[in-house]
Amino acid sequence: MKKSIYIVFILVAQTMFAQTSSALFDQANGLYKEGQYKKAIELYTQIEGKDSISSDLYYNLGNCYYKLNSVANTIYYYEKALLINPLNTDATNNLTFAKRMVIDNIEELPQTFLQRLETNYIKKLSFDQWARISVIFSVLTAVLFLLFYISKISNKKRIYFITSIIAFLGLLASLSVSYHQYDKHKTTKTAIIFAAKVSVKNAPTSNSDEIFELHEGTKVQILDAVDDWNKILLADGKIGWMSSSELKLLTQN
Repeated sequence: MKKSIYIVFILVAQTMFAQTSSALFDQANGLYKEGQYKKAIELYTQIEGKDSISSDLYYNLGNCYYKLNSVANTIYYYEKALLINPLNTDATNNLTFAKRMVIDNIEELPQTFLQRLETNYIKKLSFDQWARISVIFSVLTAVLFLLFYISKISNKKRIYFITSIIAFLGLLASLSVSYHQYDKHKTTKTAIIFAAKVSVKNAPTSNSDEIFELHEGTKVQILDAVDDWNKILLADGKIGWMSSSELKLLTQN
């Protein structure tokens, strides 16, 4: 009996929490429409603090900061929106416009065929979305094989067998992609530069030589960390060291 009451209490608390976050989201959206962007940010941030995150929440935060001409925050939150949902076309389009605000014009290195395949197709879905596709393929494989097993008509048995094999191959492919995306998600660290101007060094010390400069809003990949220094990689292949206090890591939460 006590366990049942506890479960009911948890369900009621979760429902009230969801309603509170939804009300805050609607209120923040109203403030955004009225042009009160800073107040809208405060409410969106409250929702984020409740761990009620979503691609739409980060997209709206990006929009607010875009209106305030805050380059780093704008790009940071659009990128976070796409980490949760790579298919958020609004965030993708707005990120393209926001990148025009960045001073640094970094040209990406030419991609191989496999890299283009990953960028244009595989990365369109997150690893958990690929995992859901794997579940669908697994169910489909089981159903088709069962139909093959119980069917008495030879033509249908042949069709069910062939389609079950195709579904099984789809299962293996989607599982492989999902694992690859998950592994890459866990091992690859990216960040946005928040300092107005950054001196990138050739070693993780303040008295080392500067090799180039970067500016607010530029996205970098983190390769290594030594004390308060991060080794960064740019899209054009340049590598250097910069202070970790001058950038902010991109994470889903």
